[in-house]
Amino acid sequence: MLTSGWKTVSMVDVQGKVTFTLWLCGCNLKCPFCHNWQIAEGRDCFPLDREALLDELSSSSFLVDYFHITGGEPMMQWAELSSLLTESQGFLPISLNTNLTIVGPMEKLLKDELISHIATDLKAPPQELYGLPPEASKRLWELFLRGLDLVSDYGIPLELRIPVARGFEQWPWIEEGLKHVRTDFYVVLNPLVGAPLTSPRDSAWCSEHCWPGGEVEKLKERLTEVGINVYVNDFSG
Repeated sequence: MLTSGWKTVSMVDVQGKVTFTLWLCGCNLKCPFCHNWQIAEGRDCFPLDREALLDELSSSSFLVDYFHITGGEPMMQWAELSSLLTESQGFLPISLNTNLTIVGPMEKLLKDELISHIATDLKAPPQELYGLPPEASKRLWELFLRGLDLVSDYGIPLELRIPVARGFEQWPWIEEGLKHVRTDFYVVLNPLVGAPLTSPRDSAWCSEHCWPGGEVEKLKERLTEVGINVYVNDFSG
């Protein structure tokens, strides 16, 4: 199991919660704005010391709300992840940050009652934000919608994150995604940021589409109007 490490106490990975966060390597997307792309591509990664992780998780459990697994895309290592989550049951509720496109293995984790909370990004438009050819992006979007249905079928609480880009009409995709959410959820708007705050995978793309302005407030207003609880991450400072 390849990891880039973990953080014993984090206050930024799940809205309003304190987490013990583990980063896993690998990803099936090529998001141009990604600032964890080195993890996603398997750079600076090393085998997980499971015993050391579980020891720290046990000793830190009284401080945090969730054992949060992120990446990269953790489901790229789903078999090993399933084993780890089974072994860590009893320490903390488990939160998984996933792009929800690896649907079959995800259902196995949910069926085994290993997941207590899901965080996912609704990336819109997918043909731009997935960083893949149009047909592949279309197929992955369809899998993402199936993933939302699956999370809803199992009644798992959801943190629905929306990366806000500059220069795109994102609402039609957001509206379609929301139709597939039938579980307790809230939305976190994440304005896409680039240099100098982050080092994105595609600097040219990010120079054109990162650092949105009025798009953030517009989306917040539309989501609030339909009764959705919305948070906005502020990276301006």
